[in-house]
Amino acid sequence: MTAPGAIFSDYLSGAAAAFFAGGDFRDPDARGRAVARVTRPLAPATADALAAQDARFTPSAARTAHLAALRHGAAAVVTGQQCGLFLGPLFTLYKAASAVAVARALAAETRQPVVPVFWLQTEDHDLPEIATCHVPRALGAPLALRLDAAPEARIAVAHCTLPDAVTARLAELRAEIGNLPHAEPHLARLERHYRPGVGWSEAFAQTLAELFADEGLVIVDPRDPALAAAAAPLHRRALTDAAALAAALDASSRVLAASGHRPAVHVRPGAPLSFFHPDGAEQARHRLEPAGEGFAEVGTGRTHPLATLLAALEADPRRFSTSALLRPILQDTLLPTAAYVAGPGEVAYFAQLAPLYAAYDVAMPLIVPRARLRIIEARTLDRCARLGITPADATRPLSELPARPASGTVLDEAELGRRLVLPFEAEMTALRAEIEHLGPGLDAAIDKTRASVAGAVAKLARKLDAARRHLDRDRADELQQLQWALAPDGAPQERVYGLAYFAARYGERPFLDRVLAEIVPFDPTPKDVVWSAPAPARPAAVARG
Repeated sequence: MTAPGAIFSDYLSGAAAAFFAGGDFRDPDARGRAVARVTRPLAPATADALAAQDARFTPSAARTAHLAALRHGAAAVVTGQQCGLFLGPLFTLYKAASAVAVARALAAETRQPVVPVFWLQTEDHDLPEIATCHVPRALGAPLALRLDAAPEARIAVAHCTLPDAVTARLAELRAEIGNLPHAEPHLARLERHYRPGVGWSEAFAQTLAELFADEGLVIVDPRDPALAAAAAPLHRRALTDAAALAAALDASSRVLAASGHRPAVHVRPGAPLSFFHPDGAEQARHRLEPAGEGFAEVGTGRTHPLATLLAALEADPRRFSTSALLRPILQDTLLPTAAYVAGPGEVAYFAQLAPLYAAYDVAMPLIVPRARLRIIEARTLDRCARLGITPADATRPLSELPARPASGTVLDEAELGRRLVLPFEAEMTALRAEIEHLGPGLDAAIDKTRASVAGAVAKLARKLDAARRHLDRDRADELQQLQWALAPDGAPQERVYGLAYFAARYGERPFLDRVLAEIVPFDPTPKDVVWSAPAPARPAAVARG
């Protein structure tokens, strides 16, 4: 059975299309149907909640227009991600840009308004997973900027605030990239939003909203109290029908497994798809598992009768939050989602979700793979040329890359002996025969000369060997640097590095414009984006606030 991510390849080839009830994203007719079947005005309470959320951000005329369009019946293209430190890895930006590009394409194809939406995954509690930002360096290993995050806290990111240490991390970032041509505007933006005591998700949302203000990317925080009432029916169903929903998902997982694909998310028999916050909405959240006539908290063992849980839901819906499998149902209940822009891992778990969408009577959207981009800078191309390898080679383990170019002769002591000593020995042998009649003592002189030459050649061989080892070390260092640039620790560049370095070197807006220009909607082919031109001159300083 294949790993969960393998279904992504089958999905791209069309071999796994049967698991995705929303239709084939490659088919223009399916795309038109996806827009048509979800076209509906937002519920007034949802529209009001999104408008209130938007009022927290720097004003954007494009976002205001998109919110009005949603209120009056526009479809949505949604994506989402955890709220990583300093916007997290580059693929977060690529997902947002892909949602913009896909929304534009669907609007052009259907001649209907389609709005890009970013769903903040603020219900997630895995803070350690998002507490590190990596920055590439011209020399040396990437810079890792980390904030302490307790894995046992289990508190939704929406209720976590940035620690005092974020100021020190920003200072480290400034020290690393502050000399780059466009560093100041980006650093000023981060310093404005990433401050001690500010919510993790708030800092993320404010930064993302400003970067995509011109594109009108709508930002949605599902932990908003104003949206809790709309989420309550989903959680009630998750509790009361837990066994039936789990059985439906298990059946789907079995079909998936029978096709040769391992399900991405394990389904626990009879377990609700909602997390419970037993000590209050802003406190730790726990999975539930069946226990007698009710459910028990996984990890603590505390039990709760079903009636008690339903009463808690009635009193405060925010004491419940979605799992990875229930989140899309909430998202597509609140929003008219025609398409969801997903990464490879998300595609895998959407393959399990068709029966859950059917059970909740929600239309499954098209699942559209996000753009997969790799930034290749001019200096990286120069390094590839010097080393005689391609950017694709750099993704291989260092142990598989040649220590030196395969062409050329290795000048070791044996080779030097063949080229220098052997001809000399032949000449000395001939010379001995010519001069031995001249008198005694010449044999000793000849032997001394031969030994002297052999010693000099050996000394030259040692020096050449030391020089070669030095060159090998330099080459190994360059290979390591190349791998750090393109595939740090063997991972895709977009999953490791954040925006900061690229924004500082090329400018936030030019970088984002280039990303948007490189995205071809509905084409999931990975693409190299080559930055061959040098960075423009540094602009005038921007005041920090």
